[in-house]
Amino acid sequence: MTSVLFVVSEEGYWGEECVDPLETLSEEDVDVTVATPTGEKPVLDERSVDPDSVGEETAERVRDVHENDQRLQNPTQIARTSADMYDAVVFPGGHGTVWDINQDRHARRLLRNVVERDDGKALVICHAVGLLAFARDSDGEFLVDDRDVTGFPNEWEADIVDENDMMPDGRKLPYYVEDEVKAAGGNWDAELDADTSVRMDGDLLTGRGPESSHDAAVTLLEALGVQTPA
Repeated sequence: MTSVLFVVSEEGYWGEECVDPLETLSEEDVDVTVATPTGEKPVLDERSVDPDSVGEETAERVRDVHENDQRLQNPTQIARTSADMYDAVVFPGGHGTVWDINQDRHARRLLRNVVERDDGKALVICHAVGLLAFARDSDGEFLVDDRDVTGFPNEWEADIVDENDMMPDGRKLPYYVEDEVKAAGGNWDAELDADTSVRMDGDLLTGRGPESSHDAAVTLLEALGVQTPA
């Protein structure tokens, strides 16, 4: 059975970016495990279940999975996991990742090890793409250097934070994902004219944001050989 690890934020993950891939993979009988930095339950960004923003159907679906899926209720600790145990590792996004996942050395280790394996795959979505700005390969070089990637763009970020980069919840955003990934050598293209954006460069897959989550999950299934490309 194909096995996949989801690394989810305790500072606020974006519901659809976790729930859609989790359910899409599960429907194909993929064995999914969830991990968080401390092993405590992941925290849902309440903005991602605001019916006025995401629609009632998405809000209800996400909240139901967040509250009832036992994999999210009983995560393991990132430090206790190993890339060798999984065929792929998925990093759902959400602003919370900029404070925990992207700064977690064990998350960086997972990403490096699964991508450097001959048969490993990594899917990184939205703000979690910032992890690529800090992850190094086995030679000490930036893992994202000269890779084609997408992620949460500056243009969208500027519509969320104020002129001092303060979030609506009062937290200070420490960096913009696009800026950091570019500085680490990534070939950034968020394809702002497209409805969705998913990029694949070798064993590294990236998705732009919530609306790209499903396409990203399907692309991962195809890369793993679980589904045949349409």
